[in-house]
This record gives sequence, C-alpha cells and structure tokens, in this order.
Amino acid sequence: MSRNVDLSIEFCGIRFDSPFLLAASPCTDDAEMVARAFQAGWAGAVLKTTSVEDTPVDLVYPMIVGLDHEDKRIFGLGNIDLISHHHIDVIEERIRTLKARFPDKIVAASMMAATRENWTAVARRLSRAGADLIECSFSCPQGTLGSKPGFMLGQDPELAGEVTGWVKEGAGPTPVVIKITPQVADIVEVAQAVKEGGADGICASNTIPSLMGIDLETFEPYPRVDGKSTYSGLSGPAIKPITLRVIAEIARHVGIPITGTGGASDWRDAAEFMLVGARTVQFCTAPMHYGYRIIDHLKDGLERYLRSKGMQAAGELVGRSLTHLVNHEELSRTKKVVSRIDSRLCIKDDLCYLACRDGGHQAIELGEDRIPIMDEEKCVGCGLCLSVCPVPGCLRLEEVSREKAPAEDNSE
Repeated sequence: MSRNVDLSIEFCGIRFDSPFLLAASPCTDDAEMVARAFQAGWAGAVLKTTSVEDTPVDLVYPMIVGLDHEDKRIFGLGNIDLISHHHIDVIEERIRTLKARFPDKIVAASMMAATRENWTAVARRLSRAGADLIECSFSCPQGTLGSKPGFMLGQDPELAGEVTGWVKEGAGPTPVVIKITPQVADIVEVAQAVKEGGADGICASNTIPSLMGIDLETFEPYPRVDGKSTYSGLSGPAIKPITLRVIAEIARHVGIPITGTGGASDWRDAAEFMLVGARTVQFCTAPMHYGYRIIDHLKDGLERYLRSKGMQAAGELVGRSLTHLVNHEELSRTKKVVSRIDSRLCIKDDLCYLACRDGGHQAIELGEDRIPIMDEEKCVGCGLCLSVCPVPGCLRLEEVSREKAPAEDNSE
C-alpha cells in the first residue's frame, strides 16, 4: 500500500517513525531480539530495566502465568519478574551497538536504583552511552528508598519529585521519562510532582499488582514456585481501561508529554491511547504472545484509520477525545434513550432477556418465537443488553422524545 499518511510523531523532542515501540520487558532483554524488532519495523524499544553492577537480581521460575477469559487466551498476563539480570555495564554496550546498527531507531533505557548516588550515576552512564531517552521505573519496589517498606517510589509524590531531580542531574541533555504506577489515590498529584521535579515526559502507566488465581485442588496460588507464590504484575488487555483513565487524567490536568503502556493489543487500542493524550504507545504482552510481526498490523491499521478520518498525520489524533470527558455531574439528564432490537439479526440466545430480567429493569420479554420484545416504558437505556449481545448491530440505543412533566400547580 502506498503511504500518504505520516505515521511519524514527536515525543520529548525526539522523532519516532511511528508511535509504536516495545516496552521494557522480556521482549527487550537481548540485543539481537531488539535488532530483529527494529528490522521488523518497530520505531523504538525500551531496554529492560537495569541498575548498578552490585544490584542483586534473584530471579525465580516459573515467573509468568496467563489469565484466560472464556475462549480468549492471555486476556491478562501476570509476572513475578524482576529487573534485567544484565547490569548497567552490559546495557551501556548494547546501547552503543544498537545505535550504531540502527541510527534512525529510538533506543531507550529503563533504570532503577536505591540511592541518590546510584540514580544519578546510572542516568549519567546511560546518557553517555548514547541512549535516546531514559525511562525511570518508579512503579516497582525501590529497596529502602520508599517512605514505607514495600511501597513503590511512585506512591510518594514528594519523594518521586525529588528523585526525578536526581535523575535529571545525571541525564544531562537526554530526556527523562518517569514510569508511574496507577496504584495511587491521585494520579494527577504524582504526575505534577515529577513534572515539577524536571521530568520531560511520563510513562503511563505500569502493571497492576494482582493475585492471578488459585489451584482449587492444591490451594496453591499461581504462578507456583515449589508450592508457593506471590503477587504478580498484571498486564495485557485486562488492564486497558485503567490505563486509558490514567492517560486521560494526566493529559487533562498536567501539561507533559505521555507515552502510554498497559493493555494495548492492536492498532485500535493504540488509537484510543492517543485520543486521550498519549503521543507514543508501548507494547509488551501482545508481542510476547504473537511476536514482533504484529508491527505490520499496527502500522497498516493505524494508517487506514487515519485515512478514513481524513487525517494526514498520526499526531492529529493526540488528545481529540479529551473534550468529550467531563465530570459525572456535567452529564446530560435531558435526553432519554431506549434499546432497539433488530429481529433479523437475533440468534435467540436469550442473553439480553436474562441480563435485563436479573440485572436490569425487566424491560425485555420473549415472544413465542423467542425474539425479544422491548417494553420502552420500562427501558431506561442502561446499555446492559448491548454489552451481553454477541451479535454486532442486533441491539442499539436510540434517542426518543421525553414528554415534559406537567407543571406544578402552586395555587392555593
């Protein structure tokens, strides 16, 4: 297909040839793997999180377990992985090698540390090695640096802002992006703190601490490591709605460039991330599931979508949905919608009837031929029936006129 749409985009002053890059993950923990990803067409990659040479990395296996839902494999992916077992000296050499081989690709490096000295030193070394961008993991336990044992650095706005300054001190001219956690009461407060600390951008956001499931025969949680387990970081499609909200909140209230990650599986997800404010989108679970070649689908799908909307560049998407987001009290109460059924498409599975009867407003009855019949007096347009119907277009919401209530008679 000839390209007449510009997929390139700028983030933190850096030009990406498309909005799509690999997140810090097992996908980016080997130089030749990253090279293959660049050859496949990815715009950039964030190398898996590293630290100073004496940082202990005590990995255990198995470390990954999938969350399946009905017939969908890996609806979510849980991991108990830690940072890369490759320390900063190895990552420095990888940055130099990859930039020499792929000068037009973006090589970013993810880092973490436990002391001010190490945050500054690692950032300085990554910058001098030629990293295009430094991403800082504030969303994993940071040793004893957190305000409480076991807490994430990103859960403490004041400390997060302070540590951002330490990293900027070492990074010099290299842009610094802070990867935050959604596990906070006020994501805007944290984002504002790291912005004030000097961050050039924010990565929103990260995996969700989760318990992936229990074996009902042995009572052991997943993933099982010699009969024991621990909490996992949940990624994949299951967390997409959380990520969308985090990106939107930061974009609405904090003026800072955002790279979105957490739950994007295809070009549609990426477009949604961009519509609420992300400039680039990072992928992890999807390439781990389907391989690097999904980049062809991502690029082709986004290009076709942009063309269908009459847009000439990917950047035109960024933030266009934000004006449609309001607080709950600002939503209209003046219009009434009801559900309408296209009987020609109905497969008579009864799902809309059951859902409305036991979870809605008892507005659907079944005719003699099991075709649903809608009682528009009872229907309030909640949308539950559309959510459970497996047939696209069989159910839809339509606006209907709302009769004005009679005026009160205040005469005595």
